[in-house]
Amino acid sequence: MKIHEYQAKELFRKYKVPTPAGGVSESVGGVEEIAAKLGLPVAVKAQIHAGGRGKGGGVKLARTDGDVSAAADTILGMTLITKQTGPEGRVVKKVLVEKGVGIQKELYLSIIPDRETACITIVASRDGGMDIEEVAERSPERIIKVAVNPVTGIQGYHLRRVMFGLELEKPLMKEFSAILKNLYTLFVDYDCSMVEINPLIVTDDNMIVALDAKMDIDSNALYRHPDILEMHDPNEDDPIEAEAAKYNLNYINLDGNVGNMVNGAGLAMATMDIIKQAGAEPANFLDVGGGASAEMVENGFRLILSDPKVKGILINIFGGILRCDVLAQGVVRAAEKVKLSVPVVVRMEGTNVEEGRRILAESGLKLINANDLADAAEKVAGIVA
Repeated sequence: MKIHEYQAKELFRKYKVPTPAGGVSESVGGVEEIAAKLGLPVAVKAQIHAGGRGKGGGVKLARTDGDVSAAADTILGMTLITKQTGPEGRVVKKVLVEKGVGIQKELYLSIIPDRETACITIVASRDGGMDIEEVAERSPERIIKVAVNPVTGIQGYHLRRVMFGLELEKPLMKEFSAILKNLYTLFVDYDCSMVEINPLIVTDDNMIVALDAKMDIDSNALYRHPDILEMHDPNEDDPIEAEAAKYNLNYINLDGNVGNMVNGAGLAMATMDIIKQAGAEPANFLDVGGGASAEMVENGFRLILSDPKVKGILINIFGGILRCDVLAQGVVRAAEKVKLSVPVVVRMEGTNVEEGRRILAESGLKLINANDLADAAEKVAGIVA
């Protein structure tokens, strides 16, 4: 689960990671009040769950009262489009107003889990304020990576490797060391999948401050963090994913045009892989579960069809607990209700498979039976090509 920058900074301050003074508002008048308390200049920053806000016009520096009002009026309510939002963008409903600080140097710092090494990895760079992917592609030697064994935790030599890699001046080393150690503790305490500061700045008066803050918390660990659950912003949820959650369906929206419905997470991943091998792109991940009912199948089908990108659908079901005839009935019922407008390729194996295929074949709808998964992927790829 992602949280907003201002929320992440609340946690940063709790762990003694310095941030600029600031406040959050959903109105122009509120922004003006916060700016008056902080004193000019201030930064007005859109609060959405995406990076690249500055490039999209969602971050503005205000040096006068007029600038404050204009920035708030421009950003609040705008549809902010960045690389991470996609072309549809996100509507900005609140902004963070922060005291302006003089910047001497910009750094990059993040902490992420590394599955290949089973370690927690610190990633840092002297090129803060830029997309880290661009830095890695253009100048990989400027990326510092330090692996930390989660059993033994962060040690002094980890801190020194990062500090020396960043070429920090000696007066800053003690402060940076404390900040990095506290940030690591925050990462572990809150079961994070990412903590990122871009940029982490050295101010004109030689202080280290987190000018930005991004946090992503493992959703499976949220039961341990009721304070994080309270930070959930439903306005940032994908509308289809939010609808799916109401029906206990595991749905993730993707960028392709082949809709998927599968029973089982592993089978769903394999299905998406084989769609890509066939030359097409999946539009979603949808696991209806091994014990799905006809109603759940119907709801899943309706969710897929609500995505305008979908040009074809692949249903891949292994009938065990969910019998193939039950699946077929759900598919036919859903197709009739939503007025099916795209072809559907169905691959079924397992309990009552022949009965399921008969139901589909006699439905009179655009339902195409497939012999196996490879055949299904080729057929749906040919449809959306």
